[in-house]
Amino acid sequence: MFNKLNLSIVILALATGILGFYYYQKNIYSKETLKLEILSQDSVDLLEEVEYIVKYKNNGNARLEEPELTFEFPEYSIPAGENSLRVVKKTEDLGGPIYPGQEKIFRFKARLLGKENEAKIAKATLSYQPKNLKARYESATSFITVIKKVPLTFEFDLPSQSESGKDIRFKLNYFSNTDYPIQNLRITVEYPSDFEFIESTPKSLEKIEWDLGSLNKAEGGRIEIAGKLRGNINDEKIFQAKIGIWQGGEFILLKTAQKGVEIAKPDINITQQINGSPDYTASPGDLLHYEISFKNFGEVPLTNLFLINRLDGAAFDFQTLKSNSGDFEPGDNSVVFDWKRVQELQFLNVGGEGKVEFWIKLKEDFGVLNNTAIQNKVYLSQAKEEFINKVNTKLVIDQKGYFQDEIFGNSGPIPPKVGESTTYTITWQAKNYYNNTKNIKVKAVLPREVKLTGKIFPEGEAGKFAFDSLSRELVWEVGEMSAGQGVQNSPLNISFQVVFIPTASQIGMTAELIGQASITGEDQWTKDSILALDSAITTDLPDDDTVSEQQGIVQ
Repeated sequence: MFNKLNLSIVILALATGILGFYYYQKNIYSKETLKLEILSQDSVDLLEEVEYIVKYKNNGNARLEEPELTFEFPEYSIPAGENSLRVVKKTEDLGGPIYPGQEKIFRFKARLLGKENEAKIAKATLSYQPKNLKARYESATSFITVIKKVPLTFEFDLPSQSESGKDIRFKLNYFSNTDYPIQNLRITVEYPSDFEFIESTPKSLEKIEWDLGSLNKAEGGRIEIAGKLRGNINDEKIFQAKIGIWQGGEFILLKTAQKGVEIAKPDINITQQINGSPDYTASPGDLLHYEISFKNFGEVPLTNLFLINRLDGAAFDFQTLKSNSGDFEPGDNSVVFDWKRVQELQFLNVGGEGKVEFWIKLKEDFGVLNNTAIQNKVYLSQAKEEFINKVNTKLVIDQKGYFQDEIFGNSGPIPPKVGESTTYTITWQAKNYYNNTKNIKVKAVLPREVKLTGKIFPEGEAGKFAFDSLSRELVWEVGEMSAGQGVQNSPLNISFQVVFIPTASQIGMTAELIGQASITGEDQWTKDSILALDSAITTDLPDDDTVSEQQGIVQ
């Protein structure tokens, strides 16, 4: 039970505590006395320059010592005049301590990267130590800017319907209307299931990715993709694409595109075979036998039809076009079959099918082209099919022999005499006409009576020239040749000297100096192996005007 003395002690203690708490509250430092804020735009367009104003003010009575300001640009932005997304300003950069009432601003500029309606966050932090206090305090703030618009056109040019198994070609169009160049631009595509990629222009990285480099304002382009789409009737196949920027090993998404293609029921199916193959790869000079087959998959019979073939390609020799039932005009590139001459076109019942055919040759020489192809567009009622067949390159090896030349200066008796040495110059000239070709080799075999002297011209080709003493085969490793190399300019060539010592069994006849030459290579467009030959060279030297046929007979 408290007495009056104890009660007085309790009251005094409470009063002391209240006064102490009030004194503590009055003297403790409040972080709210430093006002830190970021002022900027609420929304911008893609890559539009935005300015961040970082503002702080000391609203307290104490001096703030050793201040340090940290500003963080939004993720993936492009800062102006800074090498990092994080900028730190030390005390000396801030002008020393922050005095009571003092106010300062700092400006930071950047261009923002991201997709439409994406929020980009800038952050600022200011740390300091109030005078006479050992503890450091920190104030932080942030600002959100939304990318309201991405002035970048990105869309599919794709049919809404396609028949299963049919070749489909579509485009991805892109166009920039940003005021600032877009660097390291890249496009990726996600294909639906049952889509078979065949090719694209420009060429892709692993069939799904394209590196576009830089894109300035009012510049654009397109990616063309060819493939086959399969599926069940009424299935919807979704194509998706993304366009963005590679920065610091990360892909920054700017825009997406999506479009669906419905698998439609075919009314008429059109197929083509050339020389019995649906995927024939042609070669210069080929005679092509075209067979166009068609079938009615619709629900009603079709009558009085026209089937048109429109041929396109510099390789065609239209003077050789022939057909038993088709019509064509000189100077035209179309073959037309009408219902008056083809019974199946007069009446094509439901499930009915038919076939037409024609023949045409390819030219041996049709100029210098790269990635050579021939095309046939077939039109029948409302149906249209486009068939593209690749054409192989044309490799040529010219093998020539000389006694009189300005390369080595040959010697010995002409006509050649038994037991005596006569030297000759053999020259190989390689030409590649139409497509880029690799792994090109030229080969020939030397007879036993012929040996190499070791002289080779030009010397730079000597490292690519080899001879197997056992098989007596010569090999020239040409390597790669671009389309038109040796045709538009001087042929790629090598010359080497041989020595011939006739035997008694060769008296009264011309002798072989080098066997038939062959050139082989891999066409990088068609992926086919190419072979061409040139005849052997004998001592009558048909390419040397100074040596007569009689002077080529061994004595």
